Amino acid sequence: MHSISTQNFFKKRSAQPIKLYNEVLKDVLGGVVVEGCWIVYGPEKNGKSWFALWLAKQLARFTRVNYISAEEGLADSFKEAVLRAGITTADNIVWNEYISADEIIEKFSKQRSAKIIIIDNLTMYSDELKPIELKKKLLDALPNKLIIFVAHEERKQPYPAIANMAKKMSSVVIHIEGLKAFVTSRFSSGGEIVINEEKADIYWGSAELESN
Repeated sequence: MHSISTQNFFKKRSAQPIKLYNEVLKDVLGGVVVEGCWIVYGPEKNGKSWFALWLAKQLARFTRVNYISAEEGLADSFKEAVLRAGITTADNIVWNEYISADEIIEKFSKQRSAKIIIIDNLTMYSDELKPIELKKKLLDALPNKLIIFVAHEERKQPYPAIANMAKKMSSVVIHIEGLKAFVTSRFSSGGEIVINEEKADIYWGSAELESN
């Protein structure tokens, strides 16, 4: 990689800011941009995909979002999750089942393609993308896109290894547990978002009882 001068560095075009309309999301994410990657991860059945779908709905108020349901596909169970997240035909979201990493690059290199891509779940790409290739092959090929990865977790960390690498590269890290999203962002001091208040109260109330 070649070096650039300080003058050219300051002349470098800035990434496009994302306009957020949800005040809670705006507060915890800060001044996010269409560039690089984020990660949403957590244990199964704790609200990962629910939150990712809700996030897609919020971001679609700014620009078109392409949601790749690589793990579950577009089955009826996924359709139910989409409806539960409050998504309607009015939302600017398009959908794909699993497509390969090469197909993702080809599809989103096109001029009029979606600016924000959500890949659910990164596990599905662990055989075709080594962790070290995630940036070189995928992110560097799509420099003017924001890619949001959804991943499982093991021992409180994203799983598998490719997901752990994605976390290290992400400007926004969202850990899901017990129907709450715990947000760390390079653009703000972060915070938390409750995905489902009733279910979160049950989970965290039970967790508190177990710890006492």
